Amino acid sequence: MTNANERQAAQSNGGHTARPHADRAGLPAWSYFSAELLEAEKDALFRRHWQVICHASDIPAPGDFITCDIVGDRALILRDGQGAIRAFHNLCRHRGSRVLGDERGNCRNSIVCPFHGWVYNLDGTLRQAAQPGSLPDLDPVEWGLKPLESEVWNGFVFVRFQPGPQPPVAALMARWEAELSQYRLDRLLPDGKGVWSDEVRVNWKCIRDVDNEGYHVPMAHPGLDDLFGRNYFDEPFREGTARSYSRFRPGDGRLWSVRNYKKILPEVDGLDADHRRAWLYLGVFPNFVFGIYPDSVIFYQEFPVEVGRTIQRGACYRRPDEDRRLRAARYLSGRIDRITSREDEMLTQWTWEAAFSSAYDGVILSDLETGVKSYHDALRGVFPVLTGPEPAPGTLLARNAALCDAATAN
Repeated sequence: MTNANERQAAQSNGGHTARPHADRAGLPAWSYFSAELLEAEKDALFRRHWQVICHASDIPAPGDFITCDIVGDRALILRDGQGAIRAFHNLCRHRGSRVLGDERGNCRNSIVCPFHGWVYNLDGTLRQAAQPGSLPDLDPVEWGLKPLESEVWNGFVFVRFQPGPQPPVAALMARWEAELSQYRLDRLLPDGKGVWSDEVRVNWKCIRDVDNEGYHVPMAHPGLDDLFGRNYFDEPFREGTARSYSRFRPGDGRLWSVRNYKKILPEVDGLDADHRRAWLYLGVFPNFVFGIYPDSVIFYQEFPVEVGRTIQRGACYRRPDEDRRLRAARYLSGRIDRITSREDEMLTQWTWEAAFSSAYDGVILSDLETGVKSYHDALRGVFPVLTGPEPAPGTLLARNAALCDAATAN
């Protein structure tokens, strides 16, 4: 965790530490258009890194479930008959059908595949194949649902489809535990609107590029600027996570949502003086963010579908002791967020369009964009091929493997 002296120095310098001789180049233009790179990203980033799916409070009763599709893989999160949370591939062992077709619901005391009627217990074991006499004896464990690697961290449920480089979620997030403990994340409850998702016509990295810095806040986000002023600052990605933080600026606020949010937001019990009037964001490599507010907690993420198609997904959670005043504050913080998201959608689209231009030859990143720079560096750590020109068709994986081997040897 960044120590207090480093954080104070960065904040007094407009949220950054000057880097007079730094490399300020962003990712090459070809990285936003390469279908070969995208398929490699799906495997190395999205299947082999932790993905947040939901909160334990989204599935409170036995049989409650949530499903989520990510880059061709299908996750099923389920609470079993003993109250434990389990994660499986949403894949019938017979013909590969989805065993649960809805995004959420309750499957009572068993899971019945809608294709042929194979029945699975809530612990994933096979209870019975349809017309079992037509098949040899099937071992209930061997032919049960395939489990997914999963972890529950502060109430949030994570899965990983394939083994990967990240440590357990608890270790990945360990440097933030002291700061987060006051929020009691494990006690959060759904806001009642469920998990949302939208499709946007951009490359997924364009969304991360806009979201990973606050340099654009004064110009592009009047609401956030009214709420934060010059207090907002970003910390770079380190060991797979990054932090952004801002106390509220003094005064009542010019805009209706900000003015009334500041007026209505109560002093939330359990939060220290630095967090009662502040917003905190924690980014997790490669693709999601927790927004942690005095009144609520959100997460949002994105998954690529094609080079120019991306799914955005997220949810909001409320405090268990929410009263009418805190609920009104949550509505207003959500309104500020919604307006900000619409503004970011325009910026994301413009950055995507820029890469089509014949004049586009890359970007230069200021010292206020260390979040973007450190994120791009993290991507280059996985794909050192991003440091050079686009490889010839069909050679990207081999070229990247050779560069990784060379880096390891050195």
